Amino acid sequence: MAIGKHLNKAREGIDREKLYPLADAIKMVKERAKAKFDETIEVAINLGVDPRHADQMVRGVVTLPNGTGRTLRVGVFARGAKADEAKAAGADVVGAEDLVEKVQNGSIDFDRCIATPDMMPLVGRLGKVLGPRGLMPNPKIGTVTMDVTSAVKGAKGGSVEFRVEKAGILQAGVGKASFSEEKLVENIKALADAVSKAKPAGSKGTYIQRVAVSSTMGPGVKVEPGTILG
Repeated sequence: MAIGKHLNKAREGIDREKLYPLADAIKMVKERAKAKFDETIEVAINLGVDPRHADQMVRGVVTLPNGTGRTLRVGVFARGAKADEAKAAGADVVGAEDLVEKVQNGSIDFDRCIATPDMMPLVGRLGKVLGPRGLMPNPKIGTVTMDVTSAVKGAKGGSVEFRVEKAGILQAGVGKASFSEEKLVENIKALADAVSKAKPAGSKGTYIQRVAVSSTMGPGVKVEPGTILG
């Protein structure tokens, strides 16, 4: 009941049918982020795609200019010099066969997973474990790479993976309620730019259809799609 009352109060002053300019929407969301912790600011984008078709899948990675406000634990599958590079770049967990065994036994001590190409035959065995968690390394989003230094630093510095879900909705955390409005606007525009560039050839009609921003515990505010680009 307390949560319901809190949400109803937070919704006061928000027109559920109106589309607000991005800056106004961010201001409203920040004003209503009253939880005892630093709430995550999230954006949801409805895309004009049908992800059931391979030629309409939208996924990628973007480094937010102001970071995410989260400290990610990064795991790297690598050997030898590449393993040393990963450790030097700040990776939290680095290994080869030993790390595969740990993950198979249910020990997953990372939020982002990176692998060198030569490790993929080994890492491929972990598909059933890492896949459902969205952790499987993928060359399309830069998590299968020989440049482990850049990949690790990117993950630590605020890179965000995005992937459209079955209903054509893409969701991502773009910062914290403690961020300034300007920083959140910059982050959302960077995400929108990356999503726009990832538009698949199979997408017809309006690509970015609906947008909403919210905080972890707060109500959603609808955004005028044109204000998130550029």
